[in-house]
Amino acid sequence: MSAIAMTFFIISAVVIWGGLISSVVFLARKPETAYPEGGAEDENDVE
Repeated sequence: MSAIAMTFFIISAVVIWGGLISSVVFLARKPETAYPEGGAEDENDVE
């Protein structure tokens, strides 16, 4: 592989894995537990 191809490969790998890691860290810090009104399903809502 050429040097430019390796450079773009490394940049894209950092972007993809960095986004995954930052998403996991964000969700670990602030898990989404609040549902909007009518968003949570109850056992009474089963059709």
